[in-house]
This record gives sequence, structure tokens and C-alpha cells, in this order.
Amino acid sequence: MSVVPVDSIPSLNSDLFYDILRRLDGPTLASAACTCAAFCSISKEESLWENVCSSVWPATNREDIKSLISSMGGFRKFYADCFPLIVNKEVADYQEKNFLEYPDDWTEAEYYGDMNEFESLSPSDFVSIVDIRFKDKAICSKVQWGVGVPNANGYDGWFYNCPFRIDLLTYRDDDNNDGVVTLSVSDGLPPITSMERERKDGKLWQELFDGLQLSWIMVNRKMKQAANLASWRPLGGQRHWPTDNDFVIRFGSVLPATDILPSQVVECILIMKFRVVNTEEDGVGTKVKLTELSMQLEDMEGAHVNGRNSLLILKEALSCRRSKNYSEVLESCHMYSKVQSELKEEKMRNESRLDRLCILSGIAAFMTFWYCVL
Repeated sequence: MSVVPVDSIPSLNSDLFYDILRRLDGPTLASAACTCAAFCSISKEESLWENVCSSVWPATNREDIKSLISSMGGFRKFYADCFPLIVNKEVADYQEKNFLEYPDDWTEAEYYGDMNEFESLSPSDFVSIVDIRFKDKAICSKVQWGVGVPNANGYDGWFYNCPFRIDLLTYRDDDNNDGVVTLSVSDGLPPITSMERERKDGKLWQELFDGLQLSWIMVNRKMKQAANLASWRPLGGQRHWPTDNDFVIRFGSVLPATDILPSQVVECILIMKFRVVNTEEDGVGTKVKLTELSMQLEDMEGAHVNGRNSLLILKEALSCRRSKNYSEVLESCHMYSKVQSELKEEKMRNESRLDRLCILSGIAAFMTFWYCVL
């Protein structure tokens, strides 16, 4: 078999280039575009980036989402916006005094923000594009237009004063099996003989924690911006809560709230809850069911952020700093948890000092009273 010599890369057929590039993932395709003019030109093809997006986020295969992404500038821009994760390095720069300024000290206009700015926002402007993977295999893709709350559009309604929360998935035990996301031994779960054994060794919990990935992309149709609010990998969780058969796994990110809340930063908490349906002792194999997938925002003191401020924060998050360095993202989240813990400890110390002061004041007042009486 003879090999035809190639004098230069440009002499190769562009169809061959395209066939090579369409097999690459996003980061590799972006790197290849920097190698030569031919690759740079072909890498601008939208179909290449559409393939990349569909492999990373299967939810983008939907026709309505394809139309949405095209209206925002195309799949190449969408990938550039959503593949890097949100990182907030400014958490460590916020001083303690920033967090001890309670909302009671703010005027209504300061706490609720610019009304004119809020009136330009609507819950219906936001779209959630969510994909869940287990051991690199897509197990669930969901799209929600709006925030999923009835009658949430009017800025003077109840929505903006209530705690903000998006429930993308909620299943009860009495629900039918249509659309229920389950994982079993065939998906890579370890077989567990009983829940008593699982409480001791925690193999099922560890397998879920290590294998799950979550992508929660928030899109603002009006602003034509998008960002991934998830951390890809879990940040923490709870075993056997609220029941022995439940596992709560937490993802999220740290979002800026400058000039919106006193804490200046908030945590976007994405909760995924699984329930053990069967174990090996039931005779049908180990199986878990996804019972909850939700989003909420909490400030540095753990208080839920209301609907109005949440929309403003989400709007700012779509244009904040991002990074492809996953360790940088984790560092940002861990720094937030550290500062939050320090704040709680300081608050407890202050409350303890206040309690002692009140006790001493009471004793002094009691002794003074009896001294005057006697």
C-alpha cells in the first residue's frame, strides 16, 4: 500500500479536516483551532459545536433549545459561555463587617434594589437546561421554561417576597413510574445486601457521590446570556437524611450579590436527592430513585433569598467571571464555606457574650434592689 506524500496541511481536503475535527471534544477542538488557519476556519462551523454541545448537554438536542441557542448567537458562543464554571475569588476579600450589617439597617429601596431594573426582569425570561450524568453516562435531561411557579410574573405579586426555589423534579412514593429516573447495578451501582450494611460501609453513598455529575445551565432569553450554575461534581451531602433510605447530594456555586444583599455574595444550592427503592435482600437487585432536584439561593447567614433579589442575582451571574480550572472553582466554594463557618462562630461568641452580660446585669440589678431595700 503506497502512501501519497503531503507537502503541506493546506493541500489536504477540507472535508478530511472536518471529519477529523468533528470527532474532538470542546477543549480539544478549541485548541486545534489555534494550530493553523485551515483548522481555525473550519472550527467556526456551527455544526461542529452543535455536536460538541449535544454530547456534553443532551438536553440541547431538543428543537426548542436549538432555536433558543441559535437566537443567542449559536452553539459556539453557548459552549464558550457554559463550559467554564462560575468562580468567585472575591469571597476572601469580604470583611466581617460586611456580613454583620443586617437587612433591618437598610431602607426598603436598598434591600429590594432598583425597582426599574427589576421591572425589566421577568421569571418567564429564564430557562433551565439540566443534565445529569452517572459515571459519564447521561441519565436525565430536563428543560424548564420560567421558574416553574404559577403567577410568578408581576413584580408586585407574592413571588418576589417568598423564598426563591425551583423544583425541577419532585417524586413521591405514590407516583407512577413514568419519567422516574432510576439507577441500578447495571448502571454501575454496587449491590448492597441491606440498609444496615450500607450504614456501616457506605459503599452505595460513596459510589453515588463519586459518580454523579450535574450541569444546570440558566439562560436569560431577553439578555441572550447563559451560564452554568452547577459545580459538575458534588460539593457535599448527607447520608440517611431525612430517612434511612435517602441520600442528599449538594452541588452549587458562589454568586456575586454586590449592591443587592448585605453579604455581597450568595450560595446557589442545587440539591439532588436519591431514595433506595430495593436492596439485594428484596430479591430484585439494588435500585435507587431520583426523588428531588431543586435550586435555591442562600445568603451568608443561611437565610433564603426572596424571588426579587434572586432574579437580580441570577441576572448578574450570567455575566460574572468563569474558569475552566475545576480546582479554582472548588477553592471558591470551599472559601465561602470557611468564611460562613467563621461568621457563624463569631455570631455565637457574640451571643454568648451578650447572654453573660445580661445575666451579670440581672444579678447586679437584683443585688442593688435588695441593698436599697435593706
